[in-house]
Amino acid sequence: MRAQGRFTEAIPEFETVLKFDPNNAWALFALAHCKLNAGSIEEVIPLVERAIRLSPRDPNIGLMYFRIGEVDLLESRVSEAIIWLEKARNANPEYAFIRAFLAAAYGLNGDAKRAVTELAEARRLQGEGSYSSIARVKKGSFGSSNHDLFEATFFAGLRKAGVPEE
Repeated sequence: MRAQGRFTEAIPEFETVLKFDPNNAWALFALAHCKLNAGSIEEVIPLVERAIRLSPRDPNIGLMYFRIGEVDLLESRVSEAIIWLEKARNANPEYAFIRAFLAAAYGLNGDAKRAVTELAEARRLQGEGSYSSIARVKKGSFGSSNHDLFEATFFAGLRKAGVPEE
């Protein structure tokens, strides 16, 4: 269900998994993803923090750091977002989307030089034409219920980093 974008329907399924296995870090992380996309953004960070405590040496911990940074960015806590997104980038430097979110955060923070640098790296990692326009990025996987939050933060930050509308 989560993979099909049926986030609200997936939530009780992940909650059932966690009743039987409360220490399943990836079920917690997947539940957090569903909660974010279903609009329960305030529940995301505690779930991810718990997943990090359960699996602090996870090879994909950068994705957990990213999720916290993403939520901080969406809730306009830009300084906190930068801290988590930098941790995510350092843990998983090959993920273009982490670089794009970091570029947006730097842009919102008024650090144009770092924003441009991270955006260039996101484009290099993602490939030709990536992050070439806001319209193109919006065609990606931003199908959550948080459109207004993405517009006010992520897309606004990308604009400040130099991404044109079209």
